[in-house]
Amino acid sequence: MTDESGTRKTVTHRRRAGIVAGVAAAGIAAGLVAVYGMNMAGGNAVPAECAGSVAVSRALAPFAKGDVAAFITSGGPVDAGGLAFRGPDGTPTTLKAVLGDVPGRIALVNLWATWCVPCRAEMPALDRLEAAHGSDRFEVVAVNVDTRDDGRAGRFLKEENISALKLYSDPTMKVFNDLKSRGHAVGLPTTVLVDSSGCTLGVMHGPAEWDSPDAVGLIGEALAQTAPKAAGAS
Repeated sequence: MTDESGTRKTVTHRRRAGIVAGVAAAGIAAGLVAVYGMNMAGGNAVPAECAGSVAVSRALAPFAKGDVAAFITSGGPVDAGGLAFRGPDGTPTTLKAVLGDVPGRIALVNLWATWCVPCRAEMPALDRLEAAHGSDRFEVVAVNVDTRDDGRAGRFLKEENISALKLYSDPTMKVFNDLKSRGHAVGLPTTVLVDSSGCTLGVMHGPAEWDSPDAVGLIGEALAQTAPKAAGAS
């Protein structure tokens, strides 16, 4: 014989558990929105060196669509030029040094690891993007953050025939933690678009088809927005 009272209690318990789980998930989501809203939409003061980057970031918003719809334009850019990591030759460098002094140069900075499945999945697209559109004004700066510095990153790139990307690295993960402290990283992969001043224009949390027409359109607009003005132009 079925115990109707016990059945009702079980159903009620499950409903309550489901409601609690739903509320918890909603709370986490709301917390993330609050963090990103503060850091990416101008809740914090914009550094003086990034003041000119605000308008460029906002102009990119209409291009965050399709395959890059999750790209968050940073109405409140932060200065990422001091991010430190290793260059392809293993020597210490900074993002500002990689950007150099080329006027209007931008970089798509991607943090990845070999143990990160979505990172591995998007690397070929990043490689194709660099191969097709890399120039003196644009570079995909892929920074590997594997903490075991045993050559696995280089082997992965070779095995996947990824040849256009240079191998930047940071086994300390400080570059990730620095971006995390500024509200620009929560996990891997993390991809940040920066201008020639080292100021962030937007961020993507998670993978994307970086060689898709949508992504190329986003990068193209960033290049157009940051193009050096001809002498005498207003």
